Order: sequence, then structure tokens, then C-alpha cells
Amino acid sequence: MKRLALAFGTMALAAPLAIAQTSTWVPDKAHSEVDFTILHMSLSKVHGHFGNIGGKITLNDADISKSSVDVTIDVSTVDTGNSMRDNDLKGESMFDVGKFPTATFTSTSVAKKGDKQLTVNGNLTLHGMTKPVVLEVDGPTGPVPGMDKKPHSGFSATTTISRNAFGIGTKYPASVLGDDIQLTIDMDVAKQ
Repeated sequence: MKRLALAFGTMALAAPLAIAQTSTWVPDKAHSEVDFTILHMSLSKVHGHFGNIGGKITLNDADISKSSVDVTIDVSTVDTGNSMRDNDLKGESMFDVGKFPTATFTSTSVAKKGDKQLTVNGNLTLHGMTKPVVLEVDGPTGPVPGMDKKPHSGFSATTTISRNAFGIGTKYPASVLGDDIQLTIDMDVAKQ
């Protein structure tokens, strides 16, 4: 009986410690974005980005593989530096932001790859379609104190997705608009 009481007592003490090992981090919207690159007319690459990144990272300080990512991207913020092209990208034949104003990424697993590198598997929902993607991540860097007096850390991730797999601009052949979209996600996250 004493052993059972001791085991329950140990578990009761360990539970708060396990909870204390996780922390929540949210994107600093002024310093976080998703950049993209796509081949145009088989000649040159067009670059653009999305801002207004939301969501959170739940970081397990003791075991980073038990961490999770849940991020929302405001697709209506698409910016390529050309307003006419940006309006086309927001239209029905491309991102259709009237119907699909946001994209989301939800992790399914996190694996440590090196000293400051991770592989994050997850599901990307874009243009109403959900597909698995793998992010190669550098980070976390920091933490350092931010102007808001909170600790800030940084992450930079890359992946390549198929435009056609997500049903974006399917009327355009690859000779006009490449199928591969290279994504770079740079995030400055603040501890909550």
C-alpha cells in the first residue's frame, strides 16, 4: 500500500513538471512571412510573399520532438510587387481568396535533424485542399529579449509544393507557370 501511495505521490509531483516543460510561442506579425518563388514562362523566377502570419508553436523544452506547430497564413496579403499580378493571384483562377482567404499548416511530427535543425512533417491546407508537406527547418535561434519584453526565437523553414496538386492556376501549362512553388517561411516568435 505504501508503494502505491508513493507511486501516486511521485506521479502527482511529476505532472506539474511535465506541464512546465512546454511553452507557447506566437508569430511576431511584423517580422514573420512566407516567401514564394515560381518559374514564369520557363525564363525567370517570380518572387512574392504573404504576411499576417498567425497561430502558435507549442515548444517542448525537454524533448523538441514532442513540439507542435499550428500556423495560419493570410493568403489575401499576397504581394509580388506588381498590383495587377497580385489582383490576378487573388482571383478565382488562382488563390481565390474570396473563397479561401487563409492557408493553414498543422504539424504531425517534429524530428531533430542536427544541432539547430529540424524536420517538421505536417498538413498544408491551401485553396481548399489538404496535402502532406515536409518542412526543413533551421532553428530555433535565440531566445533574445524583444522590445515587448518577451523572449523571442527564430525559425526558417523551406519546402517545395506542387501548384497543380493544390488546384492553383490549373489552366496554365508548366511552360507558362511552373508547377513547383518554393516556399521559405521565416518566423520570429514570442513566448507567451
